[in-house]
Amino acid sequence: MPLIQLTPAQRKVHRSEAHHLDPVVMVGGDGLTDAVKKETDAALNAHGLIKIRVFSDDRAAREAMLLTLTTELSAAPIQHIGKLLVLWRPMPTREKPVNEDRMAGPRDVKVLKYSKQSGQRPEVKTLRVLGNQRLTAGGQVKRAKPRKQISVKKRSQT
Repeated sequence: MPLIQLTPAQRKVHRSEAHHLDPVVMVGGDGLTDAVKKETDAALNAHGLIKIRVFSDDRAAREAMLLTLTTELSAAPIQHIGKLLVLWRPMPTREKPVNEDRMAGPRDVKVLKYSKQSGQRPEVKTLRVLGNQRLTAGGQVKRAKPRKQISVKKRSQT
């Protein structure tokens, strides 16, 4: 798969974003195994920008690992500094299933009702608010307005 080509400005942005990250993949003494490649692929899918720590003293081997990972996983090499490798790949878009009939579930809300006399504790009431209800500023539960209102003009056409 081809390498992702980034401009120096894009590379700089990704380097600054990766500065505070911790390594999520560790490459041990066995080197670049299939399990390491699989974990790197999973981390790129989950995070997009990752750091990899390589426990090898050979700089040429680390360069080869970086090149192998970028070509096989179609990622962009961002940085190789010391024993850390930084890779980036755009995250795949995730389709969230949309259910039109789904309504918000009930939730319990605590309401404080303050006394008019000073020095008394406020009364704490727990109210259950359903998905089609809302809580007013005064602590009352009211039915929410329907979300989709049809204009007068469209109503007269049907």
